[in-house]
Amino acid sequence: MSSANEMQQARIIKELRSFIKKLLQEPSILEKSLEIAREHHGQPGATAKIANEISATTHVKIPEDAADHSPADKLYLEVLKEVVEEERAMY
Repeated sequence: MSSANEMQQARIIKELRSFIKKLLQEPSILEKSLEIAREHHGQPGATAKIANEISATTHVKIPEDAADHSPADKLYLEVLKEVVEEERAMY
């Protein structure tokens, strides 16, 4: 693995670690994020709406524009979408 790749991977891990820590310190972020994801799931522009509302109502700040999303932002939004889809598939 090249030095640049290692540095990129270290940065991503650091960001994910910080994000997970924030979620553990404030567990209400998870439930609020899921509520927001459920509300906007399947709508046009859902990802931007979810990112914007999470940023407006929690301590998690996700850029509205997908081009500005960090790897941690992308992962969090993808996992929220998967959880909502799995919930809907169960019912």
